[in-house]
Amino acid sequence: MLERICSLLWGWHVLLLILAAGVFFTFSTGFFQVRHMGRWLRSAWPDRARKGGISGFQALTTALGGSIGTGNIVGVAVALTAGGPGALFWMWISSFFGMMTVFAENLLAARHREAPGTLGTICGVAKGLGAVYAVGCCLSSLGMGNMAQTHAAARALEDLGVPLWAVCGGLSCLVLAVAWGGLHRAVQFTEKLVPLMTVLFFGASLGVLWVERARLPAAAASVFQGALSLRAGAGGAAGALLALRTGVSRGVFTNEAGLGSSAFAYGEVRDKTPVELGCMGIFQVFLDTLVMCTVTGLCLLCCRSSGLEGAEWTFFAYERALGPAGGAAVSLCTALFAVATVSAWCCYGREGLLFLTRGRGKRVYAVVAAVAAGAGCLLPLDAVFRFGDAMNGLMAVPNVTALFCCAGEVRRAVREQERSWKEDIAFSRKQLDFSPPVCYNNKREQDPVSRQRFQPAHLPGSDPKTHSLNLQTPSGRIRRRDIQ
Repeated sequence: MLERICSLLWGWHVLLLILAAGVFFTFSTGFFQVRHMGRWLRSAWPDRARKGGISGFQALTTALGGSIGTGNIVGVAVALTAGGPGALFWMWISSFFGMMTVFAENLLAARHREAPGTLGTICGVAKGLGAVYAVGCCLSSLGMGNMAQTHAAARALEDLGVPLWAVCGGLSCLVLAVAWGGLHRAVQFTEKLVPLMTVLFFGASLGVLWVERARLPAAAASVFQGALSLRAGAGGAAGALLALRTGVSRGVFTNEAGLGSSAFAYGEVRDKTPVELGCMGIFQVFLDTLVMCTVTGLCLLCCRSSGLEGAEWTFFAYERALGPAGGAAVSLCTALFAVATVSAWCCYGREGLLFLTRGRGKRVYAVVAAVAAGAGCLLPLDAVFRFGDAMNGLMAVPNVTALFCCAGEVRRAVREQERSWKEDIAFSRKQLDFSPPVCYNNKREQDPVSRQRFQPAHLPGSDPKTHSLNLQTPSGRIRRRDIQ
């Protein structure tokens, strides 16, 4: 029975629907993720939060914490085992289109704040779909986002010599604290944990690639050679969607494109436009899949071993290149990735429950989440994996349906933002065209004509003490220009 429900809610038809959404928004926005690469890369730069809200960087680390799970370590090995080296290529293709799926989710959630996260968008289409999504989000946060992750963390920490009872108690207390405090408490944790674990993972992976650098060209070539083979198509067609189906059934998924979960993390960011929040979603998918999964995949392809697959292959690759330290690094990263995922998904599930109960049940959810975390460390989770597949389907179907219904709103928002960006650039070039300084007698001085023409005293709005000028652009932003 559970198998039938899972096949209905999380079969290939749902995965292809998610991929179709990414392809649609990529073409409808004119390949936004390519044309504005510089903007979404800069969106990850740390910033400060407004009073009472959270910063864009804090929201980004929380969203990354929810999506960078054990799938970035074990899920890639599962995809390569099923589809061969070419599966990695199709993961790149799917993540390229998945960027625009997450972009549309974040943009629409920021424009529909009547309910938290992507629930605002879904309820704008049909309130019944919003209730279905909230049920799936709440239950998935306890299963795949909690029990499956703490189970992986417990096994990894046991390999490092940490007693199981200590892992169980520590993770339960952590989940209770995060779920009790909500998003504002989670971001205080993830903004420190996510950069740390990312640097640790990259350091270990780059170490493997350096040791096995002689095999790296052949490994990279095998990705493209196998990309169009039938085996790669079976294992990696639709790219990360295979990792999403087979990897999630083992407790992981790659970038959450199509689930709409990351939109909850950006709900309290108030100093970004909807398009700018969408750009942060693009960066999230880029780092999660295009960068981290690629590094993991190349490490695995450089250290192949017949008869090993999944987690065993991953541990073999890092231990072969780095010795016991490599295996310890994989175990530690697995535990940290799992903890970050639990921290983020506790907040997502909490918002889903509060939507269903109209703001009641915060403490009840925190206690239930803590109990689920402890149970995940101790119990076998085969049924939880299948149940989690079905709950992800309950999230994906309403979310993607709402995305297609609001496609016109996404296109209009992109056009308006691009027009605003062009006006700002034109204004800057026209109004702030100051002559460059020239040299007289090997000394840097201002051109006398320019100095006479652009004296601060003759410019309205200038400050004679700081010699700066405040100008307002057509889009309403205040730009500050220093005047020599």
